[in-house]
Amino acid sequence: MRCRIVMVAVLLLIAVPGCMTPGAPLDVVPEVEVERYMGLWYEIARYPNSFEQGCVGSTAEYTLMDDGRVRVFNRCFEGSLNGPANTIEGTARVADTQTNAKLKVQFFWPFEADYWIIALDEDYQWAVVGEPSRSFLWILSRTPQLDDAIYDQILADLPAQGYDPARLVRPDQPMN
Repeated sequence: MRCRIVMVAVLLLIAVPGCMTPGAPLDVVPEVEVERYMGLWYEIARYPNSFEQGCVGSTAEYTLMDDGRVRVFNRCFEGSLNGPANTIEGTARVADTQTNAKLKVQFFWPFEADYWIIALDEDYQWAVVGEPSRSFLWILSRTPQLDDAIYDQILADLPAQGYDPARLVRPDQPMN
């Protein structure tokens, strides 16, 4: 499984720049306090992608490093919450210091991928992450489950950003 993650992550990283969606640019949130964004996030929903195929219980943990970069540690379980764990580690750097909402994530040198925070709860309890081509999308939460009313509001807001909520899949997460 690790080989599949590696190969697909490389494809993601080289495919994103050439897939720009015509039309309005993707908006990001006005400000992200990087320190508050650190910690564990649960994947509530995502656009289907080959590098997370069969993954459930996906999490991303962000840790601020001394040099200002962010350690990225992604984990998922293959097939079921009791399945074997798959992990990958990388780094991220802030690409837009005015907002801190645009990051570049790197799992394999020299390739970087866009990680843009396009919606964020004022208490940093949930976030929506996309990228300019609109090929990838993630809804993240600090808890394994997200309140249905919040989720529905996020879905309602996605079309204004050029995303189709019908494409989202909701992989299993452990119950609170």
